[in-house]
Amino acid sequence: MTDIAYEIEAFNTATESENRIHDDGVAKRFGFTGGLVPGVDIHAYLTRAAIIRFGPAFLSGGVMHSRFTLPVYDGATVSVTASGDNELNIELRSGGPVLANATASLADTGAAPDIAAYPTSSVPAPADRPAAGPDSLIEGQALGSWSEVADTEGQTDYRAAVRETHNLYPSEQLVHPGFLLRRANSALKDNVLLGPWIHVGSTIRHFAPLEIGAALETRSKVARLYEHKGHGFVDLDVALFSEGRGIAKVDHTAIYEPRQVRQSA
Repeated sequence: MTDIAYEIEAFNTATESENRIHDDGVAKRFGFTGGLVPGVDIHAYLTRAAIIRFGPAFLSGGVMHSRFTLPVYDGATVSVTASGDNELNIELRSGGPVLANATASLADTGAAPDIAAYPTSSVPAPADRPAAGPDSLIEGQALGSWSEVADTEGQTDYRAAVRETHNLYPSEQLVHPGFLLRRANSALKDNVLLGPWIHVGSTIRHFAPLEIGAALETRSKVARLYEHKGHGFVDLDVALFSEGRGIAKVDHTAIYEPRQVRQSA
């Protein structure tokens, strides 16, 4: 099948974020050229290839595994290429090595998440969040959950921010899969207090599309807390529901405490 190729002008949506790894000055202290474009938005750039190949079926039974290996900077022109039939291999570059890659397919994603397996808990007030670490990210612990509605105006703004031009979402009134993945970031940052931190990869399994205007509930728990190359890592198990029905499941990996932060403490 013919390869897929398109370009996007990357946009850092998080310059005002509490996560200062997206700020030019802080990111430079970590050895980067500037503030990092969020991984969840890079994932959104990559999802267009999956929609081009698989169409709306991807939102009902697709799986996508994304990894962010090198930084993407604001204003960079990134090229996305993809090839494959049953399994789509997607790569993102900016005139050089692969910065991010993904695989996407219409695969057996297993059973949709059971809402009973994801207990609810209150999201702490921002000032009351405990510092991220072994005492607050306990394996198996339920994190704070919340409900919302993905409205038309918000989805229009979101698609503009991630430079999405595919017509599927406005024409079918569907929520963008990148918006769903953003909920996994929120499950971490809204429940614990973080310094600069880095999202390094996610696997998202889709079980049903979410219509714009429908209720969306995010529930999550800590799957694993571990050390690797001097960094503190956390894996989250995030499930998204609408009216009790599982619509997506995310295995979300982040460096919650980079070694540079530890070395400067």
